[in-house]
Amino acid sequence: MLDFVPAWFNNSFLALQSSLCPCSLGLSPSSSFPSLSFSGLTQFQLLTSSKADRVIHVSNSSRIFASAGLSVLPSFGFLFDIDGVLVRGKTPIPAAKRAFQKLVNSQGQFLVPVVFVTNAGNCLRQKKADQLSHLLGISQDQVMMSHSPLRMFKRYHEKCVLVSGQGPLLDIAQDLGFCQPITIDTLREKRPLLDAVDHDRRPSILVSAHFSVVLFGEPVRWETSLQLIIDVLLTSGYPGNPYGQENYPHIPVLACNMDLMWVAEAQSPRFGHGTFMVCLENIYKKITGKELKYEALMGKPSRLTYQYAEHLIRAQALQRSWEQPILTLYAVGDNLMTDVYGANLQGSKPRIQAKVSGAAAHCKSVLVCTGVYNPHNEVPLDTRDSITETVFHGHRDFRFDPGLVEPDHIVPDVDAAVDLVFQLENFAPN
Repeated sequence: MLDFVPAWFNNSFLALQSSLCPCSLGLSPSSSFPSLSFSGLTQFQLLTSSKADRVIHVSNSSRIFASAGLSVLPSFGFLFDIDGVLVRGKTPIPAAKRAFQKLVNSQGQFLVPVVFVTNAGNCLRQKKADQLSHLLGISQDQVMMSHSPLRMFKRYHEKCVLVSGQGPLLDIAQDLGFCQPITIDTLREKRPLLDAVDHDRRPSILVSAHFSVVLFGEPVRWETSLQLIIDVLLTSGYPGNPYGQENYPHIPVLACNMDLMWVAEAQSPRFGHGTFMVCLENIYKKITGKELKYEALMGKPSRLTYQYAEHLIRAQALQRSWEQPILTLYAVGDNLMTDVYGANLQGSKPRIQAKVSGAAAHCKSVLVCTGVYNPHNEVPLDTRDSITETVFHGHRDFRFDPGLVEPDHIVPDVDAAVDLVFQLENFAPN
């Protein structure tokens, strides 16, 4: 499996850890993190006859707390996916509001550290936070987009980067620290002959510059973006020049959001950025005979994403003066190939590594059934089956491991996930 965390990135993270404070992660010192009344709890217990044949058993017994051994300070945190867990498109999932009524107190403060980790990358963090405001007040400091780790890639911030995706791309890039972003549309306007699909464009002049490429998300016009990105890669950042076989390894490519599919209001999943990446990779290989290489892959299931999310969790705990160390992260998602795979990958890191770095010792995956996941589909037990894309929807550079798509827990929805975690942690906030 490709290591998505470059050595220089790890060094940056170690420096960040040594001086961890809210400001170091872009958190406002005055930020308040938007807490639980226990009326009853449905207990969910996962019983498995085999890893590919899971059954959820539900008992309607109320939760009764013993007077001893209860924790009022959190030693755990939540990483919530958004699409398919909290909302479907713009429509809230009913269980989400019930879950958040248990997660915040009367002052609107979270009872445990919470980060919303989404693979979306077509908007600013604040807009995504605003979209969740119908559930409760959420600070942008709690929202982690697929592109958020790019803040750490300072070596590219002063360079010219070609950005692909949709939405306010320049605003997103500049907010992340990039000083010289260029969009596909800008390149298309300046080099119209490169976009042969549109016959109405007229030539103009652009001084060529050396590019890196940042893929934020799926674009609107796939054919134009694919064409121009290939041009940049095969000319070492000088589009308009002839293709050259010597331009390999190609210029750096950083990609965010590897989801092959995602769910909105439609009954069936929609193509995600992972599908666009499949197109780009195969076109590049068909032309050159070589593999497209990534400098880094971000978004779930990349380990880099979970490392960054964990630092946000610890920053929240520090800001709230919770002295109890965060020992366990519960990643709640709807996608086996991103949410579960990524959480299990992060949880599989050597225990000694977690102890040395001060990271959480455990990362547990909790799968909900309100999004992409279909409990009637089986996961292949034979790794040789992973080459079949109809089965393995993960990115090309992730080797399929059946153990990494086995969730620690399966629950019907996010409300049940919160109940389950509180019970597992014996957590009873004031």
